[in-house]
Amino acid sequence: MKTMNLETTAWRRDAVEGEVLSNEALQRRRRRRIIIAAVAVIAVLAAILILFMSRGEEAAPAGPAAGKGKRGGAMPSVTVVVPGRQQVARVISATGSLAPRVDMPVGVAGEGGMVTRVLVEPGQWVGAGQTLAVVDRSVQSQEAQRLAAQIEVSRADARLAQQELDRAQSLVSRGFVSRADVDRRIAARDAANARVRVAQAQLNEIRARIGRLDIRAPAAGLVLERNVEPGQVVSGGSGALFRVARGGEMELRAQLPQQDLALMSVGLPVEVVPVGSATTLTGRVWQVSPVIDPQSRQGEARIAVPYTRLVRPGGFAEARITSGAVDAPLLPQSAVLSDEKGNYVYVVSPKNEVERRDVQIGNVDERGVTIIAGLSGQERVVLSAGAFLNPGQKIVPRRAASS
Repeated sequence: MKTMNLETTAWRRDAVEGEVLSNEALQRRRRRRIIIAAVAVIAVLAAILILFMSRGEEAAPAGPAAGKGKRGGAMPSVTVVVPGRQQVARVISATGSLAPRVDMPVGVAGEGGMVTRVLVEPGQWVGAGQTLAVVDRSVQSQEAQRLAAQIEVSRADARLAQQELDRAQSLVSRGFVSRADVDRRIAARDAANARVRVAQAQLNEIRARIGRLDIRAPAAGLVLERNVEPGQVVSGGSGALFRVARGGEMELRAQLPQQDLALMSVGLPVEVVPVGSATTLTGRVWQVSPVIDPQSRQGEARIAVPYTRLVRPGGFAEARITSGAVDAPLLPQSAVLSDEKGNYVYVVSPKNEVERRDVQIGNVDERGVTIIAGLSGQERVVLSAGAFLNPGQKIVPRRAASS
């Protein structure tokens, strides 16, 4: 019986040094072991997480640049570029109006009258001396006929005077006519011849006046304007009835500031783009103004442009004038900013602080922006994040990779 009681006693392998444990104690111990195991798993996972985080921090830039800004925030990492200096073409941009190189206003050269026909329209080419409009000449034609008849009368009188002089000279040797009589007949003959010449001069005058009634082109060229209609009465005070561009030659009258005008010289090549057109025309500077406007401080460069239908006098055009080369920094367009004070860039000081630097720009093309004043080329210039920075702000500069 004792043996039976010993077998029912709660002996387990979990007993320590022969300690007898109850079922309840065994369950508490199992729960404790489970809790300990769970805590250990959590600790291992936390250690792994800390390990990954520490590796991420090691990848970040070390040193003062990886610290905080003046206000305790993290300093932004900004790409900078040191532009240096290089030879770039000096291209001067200008704008101006298109105009005929030689503008010929054509008006009434004679006494005028009523216009009967207009023979040309704007856009037509005309030759030198070509008739542009015809003025009524009925009155002048009648006057010319009268003078032509007067010439015939004067010539008849001159022939009669010559015949009388011949007869008198044949009789003077026989004493029938005195020498004084002959002299009078010579004078009469000379007066008759003079009247013929006067009548001829009057006829030539009226013919010239008739010829001046026609309004003619003074030189070959392109008709730009027509300001007369048939039936209109015109005179010397009527102003210009037509405008003709001599030879069809056109020009761009570009307005340039004083410093740019000093770089101009006759013969420089120019690219001209009329407003509203994608076509580029090639012209050349043919005249540089010798004076500067005291109000605007600008002068005029006149650029000869070949005629095309795109070149319309009175229109507007842009010009790009190539004037040698300049040794200057060249920056990407993203580095140059502008506001109401003008153009500027952000440079990075030795303390890694952002500073504003006002600059003067020159040529702008696909290569970049030429800085003609304000930079030496050795500064660290913010490449593209300038719009998000403020002067005095600390940054982490990163040098742009060479392309």
